[in-house]
Amino acid sequence: MTTSLTKPPKVSGHTDPLPAEPSVPSALADSPHGESQRGEAVDKTVVTEMLGRDTGLGPEPGGPEQDPVRKMNGVARSAWMRARPRLARWHRPYIMFLLVLDYAAAALGSLTAVSWWETRASTGVNETGNYFSLIAYVALPLCWLVLLWGNGAYDRRHLGIGADEFKRVVRAAVAVLATVSVAAFGFRVLLSRWSVLTAVVGALIYMLIGRGAARRVLHFVRRRIHQANHRTLLVGTLQETLYVYKIVTRSPAAGLLPIAIHLTDGVSAARRAQVPIPVYTNRNIIGLVHEVGADTIAICGSANSEPGKLRELAWELEGSGVDLVVAPQITDIAGPRVHIRPIEGLPLLHVEEPTLSGMSLLAKNAMDRVCAALGLLVLLPIFGLIALGIKITDPGPAFFRQKRIGHEGRTFRVWKFRTMYTDAEERLATLIDMNESDGLLFKMKDDPRVTPIGRFLRASSLDELPQLINVVLGEMSLVGPRPLPAGDDDFEGPARRRLLVRPGMTGLWQVSGRSDTTWEEAVRLDLYYVDNWSLAYDLSILWRTIGVVLARKGAY
Repeated sequence: MTTSLTKPPKVSGHTDPLPAEPSVPSALADSPHGESQRGEAVDKTVVTEMLGRDTGLGPEPGGPEQDPVRKMNGVARSAWMRARPRLARWHRPYIMFLLVLDYAAAALGSLTAVSWWETRASTGVNETGNYFSLIAYVALPLCWLVLLWGNGAYDRRHLGIGADEFKRVVRAAVAVLATVSVAAFGFRVLLSRWSVLTAVVGALIYMLIGRGAARRVLHFVRRRIHQANHRTLLVGTLQETLYVYKIVTRSPAAGLLPIAIHLTDGVSAARRAQVPIPVYTNRNIIGLVHEVGADTIAICGSANSEPGKLRELAWELEGSGVDLVVAPQITDIAGPRVHIRPIEGLPLLHVEEPTLSGMSLLAKNAMDRVCAALGLLVLLPIFGLIALGIKITDPGPAFFRQKRIGHEGRTFRVWKFRTMYTDAEERLATLIDMNESDGLLFKMKDDPRVTPIGRFLRASSLDELPQLINVVLGEMSLVGPRPLPAGDDDFEGPARRRLLVRPGMTGLWQVSGRSDTTWEEAVRLDLYYVDNWSLAYDLSILWRTIGVVLARKGAY
């Protein structure tokens, strides 16, 4: 017997957009015994109750039947029987493409080591050279593929989003280095340590570049062609499902494509008409997945609050090829801060406090100051040219200093190249009604106060370079929330949490749209950074900043 995930209330005068399927077993229905008056359907239900639940996603009528003795709750019980393949199949050609890329990267790493250290020249004998080529260009790349697979670098859950994919590639590189070292020691083979290190590090660099390019192609396909996605059915209340819909559609690169909503509560027809995708109620979830062509079920918020129902749904999905994901009510908390702590079969999410002190922060501060000092030395000639251009365009100071709010509410003066005419502050009052920003900063795409060279400096973000001085002085960081003007009684409520870290020259807000984002979205991104900061995350944002600056996205 199976019951509904959450028993939906009856709504008077409410009709479902699509009729219920009579042929689909009521896997999550409210009827206590799955009652039916359909003769053969009753017999089938009785048999499946004895041998395992029928998911409604088994073989199509007329297709090959599976042995019912080997199936219990949808899972093959024999070690020689494979579970039904996943319905989402985009990852198969993508993984094959990655296999080819990784093999080529490993072979290219060996070629780099041979070319750099002239390993083949040292072999002396042709037969030895042929043997070496077999090892360098066949055996070693195959070893790479095996260890990449063993470290989960081809796991579909980590492909296309997040840093886990690249972390697994790095772990595989360490495993390859250890394997080659142990094999050389065991077989008493004399290898050049520098050659081996060059081959492994070179292959690692080529793999990371290749996978980064493959990920960009995948994101392009998801954004523009709307392919290679997980077609997702959202289950929960209207408010919860719409929130998840908003989040996943805001990031199409993540690969979740909501195609329908199944509500666990009642809602008016007028409210349903405002939802951008079809809405269903009082339906069999397993059958609905088959009907709308979904391959993933997303349980949103409190839809899994009734004890045991989520587990029963997971049982129903075993062997069906349908993925099950759960969107908890706690949001904007990244993986490193969340740990699963099972107690007697109850999985508890343990949320760590954000890391705002300790050795990681000391390392961040040291990296900031060293990199900023080196940057100032390298960029000093460019500073002189920019200052000269500003002076020629409009007489006045080359630098602009303004009071901003920094770490823990302390104020400081930020350094920037002057991009406006010297009377910009006096002219602000006449333009205040033309503000295009909904936040604390005044923003206009065509601000008449900006000088010609100032437009270039803003578009290229060169006007921000003097803030390296603030970084050296410890007032700012390379990465963090942007410093905002002081004196507005600002940073009330959640926005004040931005002050827990040093403001940055770049940040998650800047690499996610800069001036094109709303104030609410900018605050959300800054708070996400504060709650999930890490040194690796800083390096990721710095890398993304290069692309954003070159594209001049949202800069004005």
